[in-house]
Parts: sequence; C-alpha cells; structure tokens
Amino acid sequence: MRILVLEDEPHWQQRIREIADASDRCEIVAVCANLLEGLRAIKSVEFDVMVVDLGLPDGSGIEAVRAARRSAPSADILVATVFDDERSVVSAICAGATGYIVKDSSPDEWVSAMTELRAGHSPISPKVARHILRRVQEPARYRRDDGQREENLLLPRSPAPEEASLLSSREMEVLRLVAKGFSLVEVARILHVAHTTTRTHAKNIYAKLEVNSRGEAVFEATRMGLL
Repeated sequence: MRILVLEDEPHWQQRIREIADASDRCEIVAVCANLLEGLRAIKSVEFDVMVVDLGLPDGSGIEAVRAARRSAPSADILVATVFDDERSVVSAICAGATGYIVKDSSPDEWVSAMTELRAGHSPISPKVARHILRRVQEPARYRRDDGQREENLLLPRSPAPEEASLLSSREMEVLRLVAKGFSLVEVARILHVAHTTTRTHAKNIYAKLEVNSRGEAVFEATRMGLL
C-alpha cells in the first residue's frame, strides 16, 4: 500500500513512518506537515491510503479529504486523531473519509486498519460508529435482534416516488445495509452475491447520488429522504 501522510506533529510523523517501515505491506510515499503541502501532494503523488489529521496548522484536514476524493477517488482515507472527536470525525466521513483510527493504536491495529480499508471495510471506533448510526437510521427500521435472521434486514417498505426513479430496488437494499453499518463485503454475504457485484452497485449509487464514498452516500440519501 502506498501511503500519503498529512500530519504536523513530528512525533506522530515518526511513529507512522516506523509502523510502515516495519510492515512489508506499507510504503510511505509522502509526509506532509500542513494542509498546503497535503493539497499539493494529493495532486502529484499516487497513493492508495491517505492518513490525515484533521487539526492541521493552516486549515482543516477535512479540506484534504474532499480534495483526495476528487483527485484520487479509488484511494481510501484514514482519519487519525488523538481523541474520540465524534463531531469532527462524522464531518470527515461525510466529506469522504472511509475509516478512523486513534493515533496511539498499536502498530498491528494501524496496519490492520489500512489493510481493512483496501479490502472494502471501514474501520472505525465503536463510539463514533454508534454516533453515525443514530444520525442516519430510522428509529424502528432494520433492527437486528439476537435471534433475527440477517435476511430480515431486507424487509421491504413503501418507497417514495424519488426512490423508485433514482435507485433500483437492489441499489436501495445495498444502501440500507451500508447505512446499517455493514461493509460491502458483509453486504455481499447477506445478499448472497459476489463482492464485485456489491461494489458495482455501490459505484452506481455513488454516481446517481453524485458522491464518492459510503459515508457521503448515506448522508446524501438521508438528506434527500431516501433513507
């Protein structure tokens, strides 16, 4: 994995370098100490994962998240902070971030988070995940009890006119499961289809909603009344 790092603190720059150097899966392609350097690197460097601190000295890392989504839509974006800042992380995810990690996580957790991102998962702290779900889920829909079969998550509801015209029924199933917190790999298992099929549905959803990530899709669909 080629990794672009946006981090202003020398201590954390060095720690991320050491973690990457110790792994045969990771290669640091650039380390940027501020937003301006980061925006330049996003346009000039090829990368698979961008690790970004939201609190950069010359602006918000969220701006870098948006820029990366435009310039490198196939890349994944891992937000790294020293604390569970729910509001900022939710804003970053809505802007296109695909995962979240606390900086003092272990080296194995760092490498695992980046590997999961490239496999289609969205590593994120349980606290922040619950906060996101509270914001995007309808109160009484798609609840998952211990004895409930996964297929029951797909019970149909009466679609709004916009739903029928904008997204197909299968795309809506995928979107609802993503909003529930399932990764695309898990969605494929629940729907009994290949992972490539759910990725294709996700790409179609992104195109129709004019977004670039799962977080943005859920946010935009909720805002439009589709969820």
